Amino acid sequence: MIREKGADVVVVWTTFPGDGDPAPLAQTLVSECLAACVTTQAGLRSVYRWQDAVEEAAEYQLVIKTTADRVERLEQRISELHPYDVPEFLVIPVRDGSARYIDWIESATHPGDTSG
Repeated sequence: MIREKGADVVVVWTTFPGDGDPAPLAQTLVSECLAACVTTQAGLRSVYRWQDAVEEAAEYQLVIKTTADRVERLEQRISELHPYDVPEFLVIPVRDGSARYIDWIESATHPGDTSG
C-alpha cells in the first residue's frame, strides 16, 4: 500500500469557535485547492491557557486533508481568515493510506497537474 511516487499527504488540524460557522473557511480552502477535503466536527469543548488564564470554550475541530507542498500557503490563508489570534495549526504526516484516496487528494490540490 505504500506509494513510491506522488505528493506527500498530510492532515492538518485546526479548531474554530463553536458559536461560529466553519463552512465558509472550509469552502475557501477547498475552492482555492489548498485542501482536498475539510471535515468539521461540532460539539467539542477545549480547556486551554490563554493570556495567563485558564479558559474553556466550545469549538469545532477541522481536519484538513492536503499535500505537504500546500502547507505553507494553507497556514497563511488560515491566518488571514481565522477569527482566532493564534489558530491551532498542527500538521500530521500520513505514512500510508489507500492509493486511490491519496491520488484523489493529490489531484484535488493540484488540478490540471499531470506530472505526478
